[in-house]
Formats: sequence, structure tokens, C-alpha cells
Amino acid sequence: MTNQTTLRAADGNIPKSLFMFSIIYGGMACIAGVLGNKQVSLGPLAVEAGIFPFLLLVILSSAVAALHGKAIADRLVKYGFIPLIASILLALLVLSLPPSPKMDAKYLDAFNTMMGQTPRIWIAGIVAYGVSQMLNVYLFDRLKSTVGKYVALRGAIAAVLSQIIDTLLFVSIAFYGVFPITDLLLGQMLAKVVLSMIMVPLLITFFVRYGHKLDGTDPKAVSAHDD
Repeated sequence: MTNQTTLRAADGNIPKSLFMFSIIYGGMACIAGVLGNKQVSLGPLAVEAGIFPFLLLVILSSAVAALHGKAIADRLVKYGFIPLIASILLALLVLSLPPSPKMDAKYLDAFNTMMGQTPRIWIAGIVAYGVSQMLNVYLFDRLKSTVGKYVALRGAIAAVLSQIIDTLLFVSIAFYGVFPITDLLLGQMLAKVVLSMIMVPLLITFFVRYGHKLDGTDPKAVSAHDD
């Protein structure tokens, strides 16, 4: 499947699933940091809302790995740095420009508070994204040898482990030395593990099946090419 995808891309005929999932992936990379400014309550769990687009990044990269191979999924993750860094630079540019005198002061203060994150948080987001996403694709691919073709299970295991690393990196880089981070680390890890176990199996199954439908491929016929 990887060779077929590479050849089709080289001929200018990018598979529909790869094209669509790449667009969604880039959008989620941009919006995750913005949504992360809000803390949401899910029953007993309190999480930052950025986990939802970030889990979609995990799901999409795993779906691309299942459909088109690890090499293509790795490339998707690397290209994800482009919209991520571009959105940060654009936010910094907008923050540096003088506001319109007609803009309501309370809206300006809210905008500056939400978008004016510290450099440590920007850096933490970039590092956590790169490491955790590459780890997710690696684990998803390697689990074939033990879990086999159970895409939902492979995706859930890879997501849980990569989200633990993501939380450890982000919280440590962004907040270590600013305030005690143990409770935040444990709470975020627990929330992400629970959400990964609930969301990932269902959504990765959907995206893989939808990807086959977009590409006009038979999941049973091409399942042996899941490499």
C-alpha cells in the first residue's frame, strides 16, 4: 500500500483519503493551541479542551499509517510542523500590531490573554507535538507484530502511550519551576488515557473505513498491505 500511495502521489494523483485527512490534520494542528486555553469538565475529569483536536491528530496519523503506510504517516506528522509554526508566527505578528481604537477594551484584553502565551508554552507545544505524534505512528506500526490487524486496539494502545509522553513533555517544559506540576501531570494523564480509550477505537475505525471508501479500495483485499 505504501508503494502504491507513493507512486500515485508522484504521478500527481494523491489518494482522496490522504488529501482530505491532510487538510483536517493541518487544521487541527492550528486550532489545538487555541482551544487549550479553556478547561472543560467531563464528569469527574477536568481537562484542557485542546485534547480533542490533539486526539484527532493522533487518530488521523494512525489512520494514514493504516491506509498508506508508516512512511507517509511520518511525512504527514513532519508537514504538520508547517501549519503549527505558521499559526504561532501569525499570532505573534497580530499581537505585535496596534489594535484599532474602535475595538472594545474588554475584547482586546480577552484576545491578548488568550493568544499571548509565553514562549515556554509555544516551545512546549511544538516539542510535545513532534515527539508524541512520531511516537504514536511508530507504536501503531510496531504493534502489528503483536496485535495484528486490530486497528482499533493498535490505535488505542499507541494513543494512550503517546498521550502520556505528550503530557509529560508539555507540562514539564511549560510549567516546571512556575508552580508544582505533580497534580496537573497526574490529572492530565488520567484524563487523556480515559479519553483515548473511549474516543480512539471508534474514530480510527471510522476514518480507516471512510478512507477506503474515498479511495475505492476494499479493506479486506488490501489489509495485507497495512505496512
